[in-house]
Amino acid sequence: MSRDGLALATYDFGEAAGLDETAATVLAVHGFASSARANWLATGWVRELTRAGFRVVALDQRGHGASARPHESASYSMQALVGDVVDVLDTYMIDDCAYVGYSLGARVGWHAALEIPERLTRLVLGGIPDGDPLTRFRVDEAQAFVDQGTPVEDPLTQGYITMASGVAGNDLAALVALVGGMRGGLQPDPADPPRQPVLFATGSDDGILAKSKALAAATPLGEFVEIPRRNHFNAPVAREFREAGVEFLTRD
Repeated sequence: MSRDGLALATYDFGEAAGLDETAATVLAVHGFASSARANWLATGWVRELTRAGFRVVALDQRGHGASARPHESASYSMQALVGDVVDVLDTYMIDDCAYVGYSLGARVGWHAALEIPERLTRLVLGGIPDGDPLTRFRVDEAQAFVDQGTPVEDPLTQGYITMASGVAGNDLAALVALVGGMRGGLQPDPADPPRQPVLFATGSDDGILAKSKALAAATPLGEFVEIPRRNHFNAPVAREFREAGVEFLTRD
């Protein structure tokens, strides 16, 4: 349960791989409109991380997967999503771990690394730019589509709606509420980066590539890897991304 009373679905993949709770842990946090299983299990990340000896704990962020899906924007803020990360670590009694996040999960990881630096030892953050990528999202049009089926005219908003609607089981009303709750909130600030080792990774065909590189350059122990021939939506399945992430996490 989150600190504000929401049920969070979590997954411990270590036991199935023959690992016990003393194994080094990776906390895996998925992106917008995805889930723990879609982002990390189906893409091979869990397989590669457990082969490398890591216990993988993952969660469905609020509004996603099997977790609670409130329809009120007030339930969604960066502070709330970071709080969910802390609550999962506390529930599993994990003192410290590595962190792997993509897109929304990477943004949550950036802020969690600042809030609980002693508990996140190193991070892999994929598909993360600075600033607020949701400023152009038309919440009013998206909400009218959810409520009355009114066609969405804004192309960017329609793109998000199409992507979110294309994933079986997604709750579109909850995802629109999440966007409304997070817009204008805490954003990654190059002037205040995490101090832990951080690997940034973004697809070569992703429009946020330059901003991701800038975040890496601003991070004292930041590194950057460009994922060839990948965009924002298919980068998580790239073998190059997995290999770079596992190598970074296992490095002495």
